[in-house]
Parts: sequence; structure tokens; C-alpha cells
Amino acid sequence: MMIEVPSAALTADILAKEANFFSIGTNDLIQYTLAVDRVNEKIANLYEPGHPAILRLIKNIIDAGHKEKIHVGLCGEMSSEPVLALLLLGMGLDEFSMSALNILQIKKLIRSVNFKDAQDVAKKALSLSTGHEVEAFCLSKLREFAPVILGAGDKAEDSGTGRKPKKR
Repeated sequence: MMIEVPSAALTADILAKEANFFSIGTNDLIQYTLAVDRVNEKIANLYEPGHPAILRLIKNIIDAGHKEKIHVGLCGEMSSEPVLALLLLGMGLDEFSMSALNILQIKKLIRSVNFKDAQDVAKKALSLSTGHEVEAFCLSKLREFAPVILGAGDKAEDSGTGRKPKKR
């Protein structure tokens, strides 16, 4: 079953009893949860995959699926961003679906990080108050655990998510 709307994410424990698997559609889930049209240039900067509400919904889905012993995957741009992939790994996500262009980088990340370290990153990230804090924390941990993922072109102001940094 695809989980793409907040109502499905919030009732994942009920849905997991009937489903054979979950696939989290993050592009729509983020858009509908944050009420932000990601293709509207006027507000697209508010589209924030690391927002605590999004992370809590995803963690709820993963936990509900695993409690019922079903596979939980994720499709959407979120799984192809190294900073967020580290976090998703730590949350216990079973499968990362992404564009073929990103597979090698994310595979390298997953192989470079100790699962316990990724779990610690997720636990801390879930306690943070803003998406900006989440992404900054996860970027610092990515630099620590798998600096080769970011490459030589990484700039201090880059969030590691492929999006331009937000102006504060």
C-alpha cells in the first residue's frame, strides 16, 4: 500500500494489519502535510523534507509496518538525498527507491555507515525542533561518518540535500 497522505500515515498501525507492504510516497506526503505546493515557485522554499512533522510521520509508518512484520520502502526525492538517507537508514527503512543516477552514491553511504550510528542520528534528529536543525545535524554526522559521500565540492553552507540553503 502506498502511504502518501497524512491520514494514512497517522493510521498506519491500522492499515498495517491489512497491507502486505508499505511504500511511503514522500513527495506527496511532504506536500500535503506542510500544505506546500512544491512546484509553486512562490512557496516551494517552504517544502521541507527534514521538518519534524514529516520525520515523525515517517517513523510512525516504519514502526507500524515493522510491528506487523511488513516491509517498508520509500519512494520520492527524499531517499536520494544523502543527509536524509542517513536519517532514513537510522529510522529502519527497509528499501530506498530513487532515480538510477543516485543509486551508487546512496549505496556507498549505506555501506559506509554503521547501523547503530545511523540509529543514534535518527534518535537525535527526531528530538530536534526545526527542519533546519535536523539537516544541519545530519550533515555534520554525514561529514563525520562518510565524508567521501559529500566530495570535495562540499561547501559549509550547503545543506547536503541538493537544495539551495534557506535564507534565515
